[in-house]
Amino acid sequence: MSAALAPRDRLRLLGLLTPAYLWLTVAIFLPLSAMLFFSLLSDVPFGDAPWHVTADNYLAFFQTTTYAKLLWKSIKLGLMVTLACVLVGYPCAYVLAKTIRGRAREALFLLVILPFWSNSLVRIFSWAIVLRGNGVLEVGLNAILPFEVDVNLMFSTPAIVIGLVHSYLPYVILTSYLALQAIDDSLIDAARSMGAGKLTILRRIVLPLSLPGLVAGAVLVFVPVVGSFMEPRILGGRVGTYYGTVIEDQFVAVFNWPLGAALSFILLAVVLLILAVTSPVLRRAQA
Repeated sequence: MSAALAPRDRLRLLGLLTPAYLWLTVAIFLPLSAMLFFSLLSDVPFGDAPWHVTADNYLAFFQTTTYAKLLWKSIKLGLMVTLACVLVGYPCAYVLAKTIRGRAREALFLLVILPFWSNSLVRIFSWAIVLRGNGVLEVGLNAILPFEVDVNLMFSTPAIVIGLVHSYLPYVILTSYLALQAIDDSLIDAARSMGAGKLTILRRIVLPLSLPGLVAGAVLVFVPVVGSFMEPRILGGRVGTYYGTVIEDQFVAVFNWPLGAALSFILLAVVLLILAVTSPVLRRAQA
């Protein structure tokens, strides 16, 4: 057993941990505490309107079926985007980790992280230019194909999915790449020498060992996508009404901060519940 830390070592450890705890307090716990406080009020505490503590904002979610339908719609959107990111990102990560070497890998990595260097609104409006009628995609296809095509994906669910996948795909690629890079190549070589095929190696060695990174990337995609509002509002138009857009409207348009805060906490609770339910299944899959 390890010996107890000396008082001087404890002070050093406390000094190293203090900035992290202060950051968590300022950036996470204080905003969440303020949101929880607002969610239990009948009106905003600043202004002339009287206010009192109430649970009506949470009851409104269960009394109005629209909120539950929009929440389920957002969860389905999150699952679609996460699945698309996994199907596209994992093969890309595998190629980067096990196939490409040298400057070619660096160039591809630059392309992967390029979305992080641009503003999210710039990315969304760029897709709007590409996907709209008579846009870049339609003009390009008509220039290549011998027949005329009409491509207008704007204000549709596919446009929202495309915009979200472009924004969050790097998370899956980077986390999967780190997990795949940690796999010893000698394990794959040993499996090949014993006659294992590519699919067997992928199913029995590569995928189980890289599953933690893949799961981490999927979580990093699913959680923000469920509450997204910019991509659905700009690329979806009328069909872009989701749970996140309703929450944004409560804060920006309606100025009903208590209801918006309550809806936000319900979304947080649902996401945490989904992660808690799926975590045992994922742990068994990794075993």
